[in-house]
Amino acid sequence: MKIETIAIQAGRNPSKEIGAVMPPIHLTSTFIRGNDNDYVYSRVGNPNRDALESCMTQLEGGADSIAFGSGMAAVASVFQSLGKGDHVILPDDTYFGVRHLVAAILRRWGLDHTMVDMADLDAVKAAVKPNTRLIWAETPSNPMLKITDIAAVADIAQNSGAMFGVDGTWATPLLQLCLSLGADYVVHSTTKYLGGHSDLLGGVVVAKEKEGFTEAIREMQSFGGAVPSGFDCWLLLRGIRTLPYRMRGHCENAKQVAQFFAEHPKVDTVYYPGLENHPGHDVAKRQMSDFGGMLSVQVKGGADAAAAFASGTDIFTQATSLGGVESLIEHRAPVEGEDTQTPWDLLRISVGLEHSDDLIADLAQALDKI
Repeated sequence: MKIETIAIQAGRNPSKEIGAVMPPIHLTSTFIRGNDNDYVYSRVGNPNRDALESCMTQLEGGADSIAFGSGMAAVASVFQSLGKGDHVILPDDTYFGVRHLVAAILRRWGLDHTMVDMADLDAVKAAVKPNTRLIWAETPSNPMLKITDIAAVADIAQNSGAMFGVDGTWATPLLQLCLSLGADYVVHSTTKYLGGHSDLLGGVVVAKEKEGFTEAIREMQSFGGAVPSGFDCWLLLRGIRTLPYRMRGHCENAKQVAQFFAEHPKVDTVYYPGLENHPGHDVAKRQMSDFGGMLSVQVKGGADAAAAFASGTDIFTQATSLGGVESLIEHRAPVEGEDTQTPWDLLRISVGLEHSDDLIADLAQALDKI
């Protein structure tokens, strides 16, 4: 089936008892013993979560999916399932929450790590150690939109005996199928494009194989307990049904906004893989069906100008997060803190589904103020 059909049909399970076209929300913490589906307790299993996991497995072409209460919970489940003394390779521009999780928190648990430029395949190879268990990529990356060649890094992982995980949040399964390119795991913050309406938190790990390390992640879901509610799973499935059509609108608007920035005299640099001068354009063109709805820009005038620009928009809301139908803008470095790797004049922009003419006019008037 095509992805548009999968997004609508997978996990829908209409109610046979009363004939409802849409599935019910199971807002229960516990279940009567001996029910037909062997449900016991919603931390361990819930019909809405099962439906969501089935849908995500089909969207990604995987063997299993494991849903969590946030994107960071999904990421953490992968790293927490590793052992003491294991070594992981991370991108040097990895999302700051992942960097803190691995470098600060899990380091105390004996997890070793190395950060490299994932676009430099020789550097990735050189970072491999005998105890390297996992190579982790994020493509496009947050917020610098670096592109990792998934197939090439998958080869490095396979040859070294390591697993390969990819955070594919910004591309979604519509634009980039990481498992088919060689990844063992793909993670999404379902809070973002999959939910699509800025009204839920969620995350998911989709696995190429159901056994082995995947079983450890499933165990972490059950006993770690960071699971999504039945209502959030229901909302997420509702959002996924329109994902293919929303992503086309996000991509089209982002291309026009990126081109506007590329031609504006007050903008120093535009980070968008759809622009031909982007260093990862050729790889992105090969492994993505389109270039996404996210971009970042560096404006002239430094951090103060960036802050003024973010504050000067009317349609673009100054807020954290991304992937909703509404357009957001954020002066990113102050959010990440003093140890940020993000330039202080950079703004991260989530291009929404408003009319592109209105979005560009709003950005133009905000730039005129700085």
